[in-house]
Amino acid sequence: MKIAETYSHLNGLEFLLVHKNALWQEIQSVITTVDANKCRTKVSKEKTMKGKLLFSPIDMNAAFNRLLRKKSWDESRVSYWVTKSEKLIRKTLTMSAEEQKREIEAAGEIPIFSYNQTDFVKDRVAVEVQFGKYAFVAYDLFVKHLAFYVGDRIDVGIEILPMKSLQSQMSSGVAYYEGEFYNVVRQGRGVPAVPLILIGIEA
Repeated sequence: MKIAETYSHLNGLEFLLVHKNALWQEIQSVITTVDANKCRTKVSKEKTMKGKLLFSPIDMNAAFNRLLRKKSWDESRVSYWVTKSEKLIRKTLTMSAEEQKREIEAAGEIPIFSYNQTDFVKDRVAVEVQFGKYAFVAYDLFVKHLAFYVGDRIDVGIEILPMKSLQSQMSSGVAYYEGEFYNVVRQGRGVPAVPLILIGIEA
């Protein structure tokens, strides 16, 4: 596969190029190593494409997963506690999970455990490979990457998405680069408040 487009939000790419260029080289290497033709395995059952051989999101995810794991990109979780009180949420937002729980309990509220999980993290850089539905990308960009950044676990979040040209050869409902790029730009320059790199890939 190949990189067709990149978008740097809040200087995410510039940060990587200056401070962690080796990781950027690794990500590019993984993308170009994925053999798209081997992932064209899904026989469509949709009316408009019935019988056509499509790119399989499951096979593409598996290929990325294998290559990134080989380069020591590992899963990571950020755990935290929530409650119904806005005042408490604001007060505990930057605390450790243990401190959050204690503070919520001390205020007489019930702490509720939650967490965010990212598939690939290495040296404070998070990567999400997203061949899922639109809602998953929004969650990655506006919740996951932000949670890891606010929790001081990452400096940059990277989202790998198919270009429309690739997405049109996949199942319907899969998010694509151009649409998610529009969604990020529409929010304004400071939202989400985390340095990001959007990568659009083609077969």
